[in-house]
Amino acid sequence: MPSFDIVSKADMQEVDNAVNQTSKEIAQRYDFKGTHNEIALEEDSILLLGADDYKLDAMIDVLKGKLVRRSVSPKCLDFGKKEPASGGAVRQRVAIVQGVSKEKGKEIVKIVKETKIKVQAQIMEDQVRVTGKKIDDLQEVMGLLKKKDLGIELQFVNMRS
Repeated sequence: MPSFDIVSKADMQEVDNAVNQTSKEIAQRYDFKGTHNEIALEEDSILLLGADDYKLDAMIDVLKGKLVRRSVSPKCLDFGKKEPASGGAVRQRVAIVQGVSKEKGKEIVKIVKETKIKVQAQIMEDQVRVTGKKIDDLQEVMGLLKKKDLGIELQFVNMRS
């Protein structure tokens, strides 16, 4: 029976490259000279430390631009709240979303069921598997989900016929 999986994964090598490029750009930019600003990639998050709110926001803009150039959607970033750090600096942790959460999985299954297309969707850990008798039905579901804005980046993998 034909099937495909819906996943949400960020290429961590490309995220690492974007973080390194952002760090280099911040070190060279005139508006960051003489202030302490840091960006660091941790296991499943990015830690941003800006001298003030303006610099932190500028770092986020640069990071998003570098991610887009490397074909990584900014939707894979989950921004935490800004926290005060020592010396008037501002810190923010940005989680990197890997996998489809249970809530998003339920939302995807609901959308697929509402289409009345003859396919079944089931949640499997951090992904959603869609199966059906016709590949055309599966491709129709893919097109429909691409048009919906679910707040996360979706990839369609393991297409089997």
